[in-house]
Amino acid sequence: MEPPATAQDGEDRSLPGSRLVLDLRDLRAGMLAQVGGKAANLGELLAAGLPVPEGFCLTTGAYRMATGGPDALLPELAALHAALRPDRAPAVQGQAAAGPDIPALAARARAAVASAPLPPEVRAAVGHAYATLGPDVPVAVRSSATAEDLPFASFAGQQDTYLNVVGAAAVIEAVRNCWASLWTDRATTYRAGLDINPAGVALAVVVQRMVEVETAGVLFTANPVTGRRKEAVIDASPGLGEAVVSGAVNPDHFVLDAVTGRVLERRPGDKRIAVVALPGGGTRTVEAAAGNGFCLTDRQAAELARLGLAAERHFGAPQDIEWAVSRGGELWLTQSRPITTLYPVPRRGDGAPGTRAFLCFSLAQGLTRPITPMGRAAIRLIAASVARTARFTLPDPRQGPPAYAEPGQRIFVDFTVPIRSAAGRWILPRVFDVMEARSAAVTRRLMDDPAFSVTQRTPLGLLRRILPVAVRARVPEGILRGFFRPRAALRRLDRFRRDYEAALELERCAGARPGAGGAPGGAPSSAPSGRDRLAHAEGLLQNRLFAIIPAILPLAALGFAMLGVAGKLLGGNRWSDLQPVLRGMPNNVTTDMDLELWRLAAAIRNDAQSRAVFAGQDSAALAAAYRDGNLPPRLEAGLARFLDRYGHRAVAEIDVGMPRWADDPTHILGVLANYLRLDDPGLAPDVQFSNAAEAAEAQVERLVAEAGRRGRIRGVLMRAVLRRARLFAGLRELPKYQLVLGLAEVRRQLQHVGSALAEAGVLADPADIFFLDFDEAGRAVDVLDGGNPGAGPELRALVEARRAEYSRELGRRHIPRVLLSDGTEPEAAQRSTELRAEGTLVGSPASAGTVTGVARVILDPVGAHLEPGEILVAPSTDPGWTPLFLTAGGLVMEMGGANSHGAVVAREYGIPAVVGVPDATTRIIPGQQITVDGGSGTIVPAPPSAPPGTAPLPGA
Repeated sequence: MEPPATAQDGEDRSLPGSRLVLDLRDLRAGMLAQVGGKAANLGELLAAGLPVPEGFCLTTGAYRMATGGPDALLPELAALHAALRPDRAPAVQGQAAAGPDIPALAARARAAVASAPLPPEVRAAVGHAYATLGPDVPVAVRSSATAEDLPFASFAGQQDTYLNVVGAAAVIEAVRNCWASLWTDRATTYRAGLDINPAGVALAVVVQRMVEVETAGVLFTANPVTGRRKEAVIDASPGLGEAVVSGAVNPDHFVLDAVTGRVLERRPGDKRIAVVALPGGGTRTVEAAAGNGFCLTDRQAAELARLGLAAERHFGAPQDIEWAVSRGGELWLTQSRPITTLYPVPRRGDGAPGTRAFLCFSLAQGLTRPITPMGRAAIRLIAASVARTARFTLPDPRQGPPAYAEPGQRIFVDFTVPIRSAAGRWILPRVFDVMEARSAAVTRRLMDDPAFSVTQRTPLGLLRRILPVAVRARVPEGILRGFFRPRAALRRLDRFRRDYEAALELERCAGARPGAGGAPGGAPSSAPSGRDRLAHAEGLLQNRLFAIIPAILPLAALGFAMLGVAGKLLGGNRWSDLQPVLRGMPNNVTTDMDLELWRLAAAIRNDAQSRAVFAGQDSAALAAAYRDGNLPPRLEAGLARFLDRYGHRAVAEIDVGMPRWADDPTHILGVLANYLRLDDPGLAPDVQFSNAAEAAEAQVERLVAEAGRRGRIRGVLMRAVLRRARLFAGLRELPKYQLVLGLAEVRRQLQHVGSALAEAGVLADPADIFFLDFDEAGRAVDVLDGGNPGAGPELRALVEARRAEYSRELGRRHIPRVLLSDGTEPEAAQRSTELRAEGTLVGSPASAGTVTGVARVILDPVGAHLEPGEILVAPSTDPGWTPLFLTAGGLVMEMGGANSHGAVVAREYGIPAVVGVPDATTRIIPGQQITVDGGSGTIVPAPPSAPPGTAPLPGA
C-alpha cells in the first residue's frame, strides 16, 4: 500500500456532508475544537509528508448534533456537566474531598448517548465518506476527543477504538459507541482529576483504512524511563498494535540512537499472543507462533526511529507514536501525541555548550510542588545577589545567574563546574551526605561519567570566588569567636538579627510608627506608593537577604565540625555514639516554634470553652471564626500570640506566592486539633524534648569520661567540642528562618500592591500579583499611575494562563533531583538495587531508634491528620511540617540526608527516622504496619495480609 498522495493546490477534496466530515489531509493543529486531538495530529503528520493511512474525520459538530447541543442537551449529560464543572467544589491540595458519584453519573450519560437517535444528516455523511474509501473497506474507527493528545495530558486509552470494521452499518454503530465512550468511568474520572470542564468536551471520530498488519507497536522518540532525548524506544509485536498498547503481551524491545539509527539495546519479548483481523470484520486474539526471533529488523527499527524524529521535529516536542508494518513491508504511522510524562529539559541562560548537570534546588529545600511566577522571580533575585557577591557577571539580575534554570516551574542550578573540579568532587558528596543522601549517590555516579571528567585540578578558581566573600562577611573572625568565645558569638548573632529585622519593614525604614505585633504600622504621613513597595521588595531580595547566610551559617557549620572533631578524638566510626548528642539541642528556632504550639494546645486543653470549639468545628471553620474575632478569649489570644511570632512561616515557605500562617491559620488549627488527641502525658512533646536534652547531656558526660581515660587533655578538649556542638548545631535552622522572615515582608509589600491593582480593576484578584514577575508588576503599576491603559486585559489573560499551567504542575508527582541538559535523569538511568532483603526499603539513617507502628502517608501537611504514634511517611519536609512531628512515632522521607531539616528535628524529638527512601510514599501502603530502624536506615513493611499489631486507622 502506498502512502496517500498529497492533493494538488486547488483540488476539491470536500465530501458529501462536509460540514460534518473532513478528509484527514485537510486537518491541522488549529482545528482541535472541531476534530479533536488525535485527528488533528494525524492531519499534521500528513502535512509533514509522513505515511498515514487515508481516511476521514466525523467532526465534533456531528457529536453535538446527536447529543442535542448546548441548548438542548440530553438531560443525563446536562446533569453530569453540572456535577463536574471545575468550580463546583475545589478540594484542598493533598486531601480527598467528597464529590459526586462519577461512575453512576457517567453510566447514565453513556447509556443516553448510546441510545440517542442518530440524525439522518450524520448517518448520510458517514455513509458517503465511507463509500469514497471503496466498497466494504476494512477500517479502524477511533475516538478523537477535544481533550485528548494534549501537551499536558495524553488521555491514552481513555476513549474507545474499534478495529477491522467492515460495512457502513457497522461503521455507524462503531461511531455511536465511540461517542458513548467519552463518558466511561475512566475517561470521566481522568478529566475530573485534571479539572477539565465536561461542558467543553466533545468527540470527533477518525475512520481510517486498515493496514494489512504484520507487525505493530509503539515508538517513543525520547526514552520515557531515563528522559534522554533523541533516544528512541520501540516496542513491537506480531499482529495489530492493540496487544502492545493494552499490555497484553511482552513485546520485543529496542532502544536506538534516533539520530544515527544505531541500535543500543534489544531485548526479545515472549510475544505469546497476537491480535489479528478477521475476514469480514472484527478481531481475534490468537496464540503466536513459537520462536525467539525478533519481529522487527534493525533496519526497520532504524527507519521507524527516523520517521519518529521527523514527527518530533514537526511537532516541536518528543512524541509517543503508534505504528504498523504492512505485509508488504511498508511503514505506517497511525497516531502521534506528545510524551506528557517527560520532565522539561533545563536550559542555562547563557547557552553553555556540552552536557550540563543540573541539581534541583527545590527538592533540596524539601519542596516538591511548583513555585509561583513571583516566587521564582524572588529566588532569581536572591540567586543574582549570591552570584554578584561571588563576582560573577550578570547581564540582568531579574533573570538570575546563567547557572539558574526553571524547568517544570521548579528551581534547578547547573553544578557542572564543581563536578568537573577536584575541589568540588571532594566537597559536594560530603555536603550531600548529610543534607540529601540520594543526591550524593547520584553525584558520585556522575563523577564516573567521562562527560564529567575533571578539568580543574586546583582549588584556585573556587578560592577566588569564595575567599573574598568570606573575608568581607568576616567569616574567619566569626568562626574563631565561636570557638574561643561562644557566648560572645551568640550575643553578636542576636545583634545581627535585631538589626536585620528592623531593616525589613518599609514603613519602619521610612520613619513610620510600627504597629503592634509586627503587623503593618500606623499610617505614615504619606503612604508608600505601589512603585515604592515594589522597589523595597526588590531591594530586600537583591541586597539584604543573602547577608543572612555568611552571618549565621558558619556558626552552625562549626557546631557540626565540632562533632567531627569529637569523632576523631574517640577514634573509629562512632556516629551511633555521637548522634544522641544532637538531641534536645538549644538555639533551634523550629523546635522553639513547635514547643510554643504545644504549650498553646495545653492551654486550650485546660480551658473548657476553647476545648469545646475544637470538638464541634473543623479547622476551616475555626480559621474563619478567628478572622471574625469569634473564638473563645483564651484561644483567640494564644493563637494571636503564636501568629505574631511565627505567622510568617508556611508550608513551601520559600515561595512568596504561598499564603503564610498569618494569612490563613487553618493548618495550625488542624495541628492543634491533632495535639488535643494526645492523652498520654509521657508522650507530651515538652516532656520528650526535656528527656532528650537530659539524655544528650548524659551522653556528653559518658563520651568525656571515655576520652579522659585516654588522657586528661583529650577529655578537656572533648568536653569543649561537644559543648560547642550542642550550642551551635541547632543554629542550622536559623538562616532559613531569617530568610523566610524577609520573604514574608516581600510578600506583605506585594500583597499591598496586589490589593491596589485589584481594587482598580487592573487584576481580577489581589493574589494575581503572585502570577506576575517584577517586570510585569511594574507594568501593572504603570496602569495605576495613568499610563499604558491597555495593559490590564493583557495582564489578566497572562495570569489566567499561568494559573492553569501552575495547576497542571501541581499534579506532577515525580521531580528529578538531578537532570542533565539532554533530559537524562541519572538516578533513573542508573538506579541501584534498593532492597537488602525481601520487602525491605533502604534509605539513610537519620535518627537512631526502632519503632513499629501504622504508616500514615501524607503528601501535603495542610489539613493532614496524624494519630499519636503513627509513622509519618512524606515526600520531604520543611518547617511547615514539623508540628506533625510532635505526635509522630517515626519518620520516613523520600528526600533528605542526615542533616536535612526533617532529620535534625526528628533527632531533637527522639523519633526514629530514615530519609532518602526512593518512592516511599508509593511503596509503603497507608495503614500498613512498618518497622523503622533509624540506626540502620531500613524500613520493613509487614505483609499486607498480616494482622495489624495496633488499632486500625480511624475510618479504615
